Amino acid sequence: MGRVAIVTDSNSGITQKEAKELGIRVLPMPFYINGELFFEDITLTQEEFYKRLAEDADISTSQPSPGDVIDLWDEILEEYDEIIHIPMSSGLSSSCETAVGLSQDYGGRVHVIDNQRISISQRQSVLDALEMAGKGMSAQEIDNVLMREKLEASIYITVDTLKYLKKGGRVTPAAAAIGTVLNLKPVLQIQGEKLDSYAKVRGWKAAKKAMLDAAGKDLNGRFAGKAMHIHAAHTCSEEEAQEWKKEIEAAFPGYDIHMDRLSLSVSCHIGAGSKAIACIKKVEY
Repeated sequence: MGRVAIVTDSNSGITQKEAKELGIRVLPMPFYINGELFFEDITLTQEEFYKRLAEDADISTSQPSPGDVIDLWDEILEEYDEIIHIPMSSGLSSSCETAVGLSQDYGGRVHVIDNQRISISQRQSVLDALEMAGKGMSAQEIDNVLMREKLEASIYITVDTLKYLKKGGRVTPAAAAIGTVLNLKPVLQIQGEKLDSYAKVRGWKAAKKAMLDAAGKDLNGRFAGKAMHIHAAHTCSEEEAQEWKKEIEAAFPGYDIHMDRLSLSVSCHIGAGSKAIACIKKVEY
């Protein structure tokens, strides 16, 4: 059986340091800040990003260049027989579509997995692929499992400010102004390829309860009787993040909760101070 390498991008939340420990490769996502090019976790740290965001710098997301993708694949294929490439959801970035197009020139040796995931759900797909590759499964077999399971995950996010949703056109200036006055906290949902509105509540206490209730509804409804992961993510302080993790552990005892920072591509649209919870079905193979 041929050796299968696992590749993802920094939208997975997997750092370059963690990637080395796992034995995978992570393509850094590019950002333009006031016209200058930066790469996530290479020339742009989390701290620097949020500092520039707070300064109202002009920040825009981009995608890895085709040349960088091809160079990485070519380097990997000198050592490995096949590649499983897991980019962020095609519904949230064109980087997936670009990778699919590039893979056509590799004679089936590169499998691009468009399984509609981002952040902690994308990270879990990477870990699942790594485990399957370690058990000797081929790239096609891993591809089949990940695509079959692609919609078996939900992420719920609450933002601290409506500023960035307004900036991105997801809420109108008038709605943002009213929401700020009323202390409204939108709960957003990522399920499949889209970032959608799930609920609007007043204050953080209600927002966290709405997210926990949504996760509980998933666990007892669409995922009833299935083995699950529950993970969390944030763009807030470490102290707030750990408090959020404890609340999740109290609501869902018995789960090993992995806490991660949300990727900068998501953070661009929601800003600092956000919290998230994810329900992800354990893959069966």
